[in-house]
Amino acid sequence: MTTPPEEKRVIRVLVAEDSAVTREYLVHLLNTDPALEVVGIARDGVEAVEQAQRLKPDVIAMDIHMPRLDGYEATRQIMERVPTPIVMVTASLERDEVVMSFEALRNGALAVVAKPAGPDHPDRDESVRQFVDTVKLMAEVKVVRRWPRRPPARLAPPPARAAGRIDVVAIGASTGGPQTIAEILAGLPRDLPVPILAVQHIAPGFIGGLAEWLNGQTALGVKVAEPAEAMRPGSMYLAPDGFDIGVAADGRIRLVQDPASDGFRPSASYLFHSVAAVYGRSAVGVLLTGMGRDGADGLRHLRDAGGVTIAQDAESSVVFGMPGEAIRLGAAGYILAPAQIGAMIRWLAVRA
Repeated sequence: MTTPPEEKRVIRVLVAEDSAVTREYLVHLLNTDPALEVVGIARDGVEAVEQAQRLKPDVIAMDIHMPRLDGYEATRQIMERVPTPIVMVTASLERDEVVMSFEALRNGALAVVAKPAGPDHPDRDESVRQFVDTVKLMAEVKVVRRWPRRPPARLAPPPARAAGRIDVVAIGASTGGPQTIAEILAGLPRDLPVPILAVQHIAPGFIGGLAEWLNGQTALGVKVAEPAEAMRPGSMYLAPDGFDIGVAADGRIRLVQDPASDGFRPSASYLFHSVAAVYGRSAVGVLLTGMGRDGADGLRHLRDAGGVTIAQDAESSVVFGMPGEAIRLGAAGYILAPAQIGAMIRWLAVRA
């Protein structure tokens, strides 16, 4: 007797959107994919919280601006009551909406993505693919309950190797990265004597908003990197959409569009390989939460070059894929929580 093939699990989606036209469009797009099924529709944040508790969907597509309760506050309540993967879906890249989207990530949402373009838009197919793929990917993330926020514990920096001069810090992150980077930067002083380069996997169009949001979370200056830009101490430079970021031999920022490394551009591995080649022992590499393995090979290369390498720990990672792979490869000299990472960077930079 043959065993029947195992049926693939259908991902159950709750859509929270106050516009009836947009709501109908999103439901249609999601239901068109055989791996997805819309099981609930919420017209505002109050309904989103209620239906999340009642239906227990696998993932929620959440609008930002809704009556009675906005997406930011609805996300906070859902993550405290019935933890569920949440994708913030924004119709605008205007400052206020983008900032609120990233605040929702701080409250436990996993990703932010633009609302799909309409049928007549030239970028319609790509925007639909990004929206649907993001919903499917985030449904697989195991989220945990977010308790009401408490003041962070004061952590002393862990003992580190006897290091010489530190000239640059390189950070790679994906899912869960924005809020983790914000936590790390919050512990760094305005006069940090080294620059920071960072790769954050994020939907196209949001990197400028991320830079602006991070500027509100830290005393450091945060901006999107420009070609051949001179790096300044106390500043963080984010890789722009579609470009790998590295450093040239003269210490200036190098932006390239080489074939994607580990399936990503920008790639954390490219960044780590680049700083290893130019700075070696005077570089610090940090690999944070995220899906997949981008950055693990590059972090191993940086460690082999004598740099200080850090991977985020499993307990604080939203997704332990990238740092977990780095640890498996022996790429991480230290395995730390975000507050400890910030303390380590500050200690290494200042003691030089």
